[in-house]
Amino acid sequence: MSNTTLSTPLRSLLSQLLSLDTTSRESNLALIELIQDYLGQLGLESTLVFNDERTKANLYARLGPDGDGGVMLSGHTDVVPVDGQAWTHPPFELTEQDGKCYGRGSADMKGFIACVLEAVPQFLSTDLRMPLYLAFSYDEEVGCLGVRSLIDHIRASAEKPAMCIIGEPTSMKPVYGHKGKVAMRCNVQGHACHSAYAPEGVNAIEYAAKLIHKLTELSEPLKQHLDNRFDPPYSTLQTGLIKGGAALNIVPEHCSFDIEMRYLPETNVTHTFNELQHYAASTLEPAMQSVHDKSNIQFESLAAYPPLLTDPQSEFAQWLSSWSNSTEFETVAFGTEGGLFDEAGVATLVCGPGSMEQGHKPDEFVAIEQLNACSAMLHELCDWMSKKG
Repeated sequence: MSNTTLSTPLRSLLSQLLSLDTTSRESNLALIELIQDYLGQLGLESTLVFNDERTKANLYARLGPDGDGGVMLSGHTDVVPVDGQAWTHPPFELTEQDGKCYGRGSADMKGFIACVLEAVPQFLSTDLRMPLYLAFSYDEEVGCLGVRSLIDHIRASAEKPAMCIIGEPTSMKPVYGHKGKVAMRCNVQGHACHSAYAPEGVNAIEYAAKLIHKLTELSEPLKQHLDNRFDPPYSTLQTGLIKGGAALNIVPEHCSFDIEMRYLPETNVTHTFNELQHYAASTLEPAMQSVHDKSNIQFESLAAYPPLLTDPQSEFAQWLSSWSNSTEFETVAFGTEGGLFDEAGVATLVCGPGSMEQGHKPDEFVAIEQLNACSAMLHELCDWMSKKG
């Protein structure tokens, strides 16, 4: 088979996965049920871990011998929206053209999931020396939300995987690390009045601006702590969204803005945000409340995940490095659930087909040669996990 030709099973699986709109705002149950039915036809049982509303679910399956250890293959089932993007191919349909597979999620990351499912029959027919786990989660794109209940399930299980490959698009290069992320929202409650009497009001936008300026100050010391394995090589802090005001002639009563910090391993995130909150409580709120006592500043958490930094000298990492002929320590700028798995005691690497250069964009695609390379990796993994391996 040509390296630019998909196998019939892989094409069928990818086509089915891409046809389902699993944008994070939608349910993923149709896709999860498709996977569960596919595994069931192969004689493999799977467990569903639902959200509170039972509108979304993670899927967890195990095959191979009893006992702790083994390898987990992890992927998220949700995709980002296509709203406002100029697609020339149907976003929720597989289009093959010029050695590429187009469709929302083809790179991020239904291509990997299709490769995993296509490889399951080989794992089932192999005498494995360790178990294999499949872990497919929901709502990764909006903060690694669904995987947390899946990790709780893993922690409570009698048998746990020791290693994990997350199939995010890395052009099939092993990735050992990425930064962590904290996202917060700051809500500034001021006091409205006619702009002709501005001193009688508390201008929420102006106080939000003072906080944003403080953020800029707090970001400067972060640049002094460097780790050149990451790009950029320091932690970053920025304001990404701001809303406030009703009319030019009204002193704005409310303003909110969203903060994002992407931080290196071993960065003291708590210290930075404590500094910001202390400035709000000790300096800004007293000034606001001297004009109107109901004025205040509140912070709320939006999303967070820890950084990932896996030992590249481990046996598992060395196997993946030797398979891919890649000896460099690779990191990625985007985040994954890898840090969460790592905190749960599962050593995690990131390696999957496609590139994030194509992810999240109109006409998202994954190259067929990348899918075939992923399938080859999984077949090699099966051999490595076998008793003869």
